Amino acid sequence: MPIGGAVIAIRPADMETATTQLLALAGVEIHGADQRGNIVAVLETQTCDEMERLLTAINECPLVLHAGLTYLNMEEDRKSTRLNSSHTD
Repeated sequence: MPIGGAVIAIRPADMETATTQLLALAGVEIHGADQRGNIVAVLETQTCDEMERLLTAINECPLVLHAGLTYLNMEEDRKSTRLNSSHTD
């Protein structure tokens, strides 16, 4: 399961409306913002393809100037990992 951190740039005057629009997207959690219009968000999806689509959707929001992924962590399903690690050739 990919979990990523993103910095999303918007105009400071659009902060409230942009925040509402971003929170309407599944998988977006906002963790902070500054007065210059930078929003710090965590993105969580089930697959890498979904992460790519979510970042594209964020960048396509009319009030978003730019959104960039700052980190990406791939967490494996523990049950799947245990099954794979117990398999020997």
